Amino acid sequence: MNKKVISALLCGTMILAAAAPALASEDGVKIALVGKSAGNAFFEIAASSFVETVEAEGGTVEVVYPETATADAQIKVLDNLISQDFDAICISANDVNALQAKLEEAMDAGIAVSSFDSAPNADSREVFVNQAGTVAVGQALIDAVYDIAGGEGQFAILSATSQAANQNAWIDAMKKIMEEDEKYANLELVEVAYGDDEPQKSTDQTDALLANYPDLKVICAPTTVGIAAAAKYLQDNGSATKLTGLGLPSEMLEYTGDDDAHSCPYFYLWDMQGLGKLSAYATIALANGEITGALGETFTAGDLGEYTITEADDGGTEIVLGLPLEFNSENIEEMAKLY
Repeated sequence: MNKKVISALLCGTMILAAAAPALASEDGVKIALVGKSAGNAFFEIAASSFVETVEAEGGTVEVVYPETATADAQIKVLDNLISQDFDAICISANDVNALQAKLEEAMDAGIAVSSFDSAPNADSREVFVNQAGTVAVGQALIDAVYDIAGGEGQFAILSATSQAANQNAWIDAMKKIMEEDEKYANLELVEVAYGDDEPQKSTDQTDALLANYPDLKVICAPTTVGIAAAAKYLQDNGSATKLTGLGLPSEMLEYTGDDDAHSCPYFYLWDMQGLGKLSAYATIALANGEITGALGETFTAGDLGEYTITEADDGGTEIVLGLPLEFNSENIEEMAKLY
């Protein structure tokens, strides 16, 4: 599979609700893409690629944002979408379990349900498109903490919301790796804080972590909003605490460097355009009945190549895009031009 990150223009205006029903047999598939909240640069890049891919295949997409980054707000969105004759819904979930009743209602109504970025539970979807394997992300993050901390000392995690499925899965993987491997015995996770994917709250949580743990060596933020907010705060205040996590190169450019002047030695993410594209092809295949989301099924995702549906950690099924990518002082400037 080609791993080259392809630049893509962001969509200008994302329509909130469908204008009129469209039959898949006549006009191609009609898909609703539901984000966690508005203003998340990561989602917007993936969404742009998703829309471009579906439209190139003759379908239509309505990108819908809930009013807030909560399960209740997404439930309201889903309740509205179910009555609008969509062929498929692809969602980045704000909660693992709270969306189940509404997503089951959608599937009972004949709407194909896929998810990407952040998965609802296995009963709430037909397939999940995972940007990278959960264990692979957890391993990369805990290894970065270990490296930056010099193998010992206190670290904290600055996550998104307390119910965010993807962040919670990565954090659980980090904890499990620490428990099972003596290599990490001298690392101490002192707190998991939540910035709710809001810049100001993430900044406030960073400030609180520094105040509460004077010996804190590293903050790991597995969220693009949180890592950008923490990076700025740490660097602006000349903090000795360092940062790693998951971020956008363009937002982390001025904070990335392996020296005292920068708050983040290196961080990770993945090919967001690739994630949007793969999610689009998977959702189209699901809506057209080419796949059902069953374990072992294969399909071709355009120029990305062939993918096999595998078992997810929660007992459902998933399609994994690939491994997380490291961004550091050697590649950050080039990658920041792309996303």
